[in-house]
Amino acid sequence: MAGAGDPGGLGLAKALSLAVPAALLAGAYGFQYIGGLYPCEMCWWQRWAHMAALPFALLAILLGARMPDRGRSLVWLAALAILASGGIGVYHAGVEAGIFQGLTQCTTISRATSAEELLNVIMSSPIVRCDQVQWSLWGISMGGWNAILSILAALSILWLSLRRPRSFA
Repeated sequence: MAGAGDPGGLGLAKALSLAVPAALLAGAYGFQYIGGLYPCEMCWWQRWAHMAALPFALLAILLGARMPDRGRSLVWLAALAILASGGIGVYHAGVEAGIFQGLTQCTTISRATSAEELLNVIMSSPIVRCDQVQWSLWGISMGGWNAILSILAALSILWLSLRRPRSFA
């Protein structure tokens, strides 16, 4: 278990560094595949940062006990990736609110081998603009919720990882 033998709050930091990006990615993919909300380019950027956090968190949990710093450095890398996703979420929410200018070009990833095939991919792809809110709760968009949750989680993970064990003597 992540908390076994870890000093201070490092065990909880390890658990959060895995649980938070996994939960936020599960939510994002749930909205996409169950709710039918397709991600825009900036949504993908936020997901990539969470995807980057997962291997760091897993390594911290699996190998941390054998590391000189008990996996703290890997937890920090996971927290920084989560924080990066939150920063992108702030920017995305700002684009949706009209504070920042969003992307000005169309982005499509395709393995099309001809112009006709590429045109078919583009025409069959859903058009999702980064500056339009697809879903919100209490006036906060998905990008805004990702920003709030990711930044709070990353700061909590960093704080927990730096806590010293209490002495009860």
